[in-house]
Amino acid sequence: MISDEQVRERRIWVVLPTYNEADNLPQMLEALTGLDVDLDVIVVDDASPDGTGDIAARAASTDPRIHVIRREGERGLGTAYLAGFRYAFAAGAEAVMTMDCDFSHDPRYIPHMVAAFGPAQVVIGSRYVPGGRTENWGLHRKILSATANRFARLLFGMNIRDCTSGFRLYGRDVLEAAVANRPHSGGYAFLVELLHLSTRQEGVTIKEVPICFVDRERGSGKMGAREIVDGVRNLLRLRSEIKSSRGETASAIASADDGRDE
Repeated sequence: MISDEQVRERRIWVVLPTYNEADNLPQMLEALTGLDVDLDVIVVDDASPDGTGDIAARAASTDPRIHVIRREGERGLGTAYLAGFRYAFAAGAEAVMTMDCDFSHDPRYIPHMVAAFGPAQVVIGSRYVPGGRTENWGLHRKILSATANRFARLLFGMNIRDCTSGFRLYGRDVLEAAVANRPHSGGYAFLVELLHLSTRQEGVTIKEVPICFVDRERGSGKMGAREIVDGVRNLLRLRSEIKSSRGETASAIASADDGRDE
């Protein structure tokens, strides 16, 4: 088991995808770098027209803990995270955190997630464990989130309460192995796929830490009807591919056994 001191000394890199987050990014960077946690922040900006990338670049010029990836043309949550992961791995990250920039994931929970890390190789900031909750959500949003979580749990057999939370802390080994499996879902389905690829690894322990998820106060949300439909479609496609792959593996094993019997 990793000691508390070793956990505190780990190099944690926060990957922060952004698109039109000029109203939130300065406060988020201040909150993250003000924590009593040794972390670096990678802002992955998808050519935000509101100047988010410029804000990130100015912050990086004065604080060596802040790094910026500015992407032109390519957009999407999944590929943004993958770009951030590759940057963090190359920089020597020992743990990587994913989160949103709109303060729905409150940085004040990060020390609690870090404290749970070590005994667990993946820590999830969870709305749906005892002590977790949401604020400023209407009934429609609550039903949508609960349904999406139930759907993901049943589809992939994951014994996790909050499968769609993007507030997570991964150990490097687990995350590298998941990324090596080439996750290809887009949007928020990427988060479910990444978690599924993590749970499939032998000996991985996952811990859910309660958080309060507060809907964004500034800027516009990223979850629209099209995003929801695309997410469901991607999850169904992923599940179909997994079943197909397992079927091909079983057929190959059966053929090998038949050959030995001959």
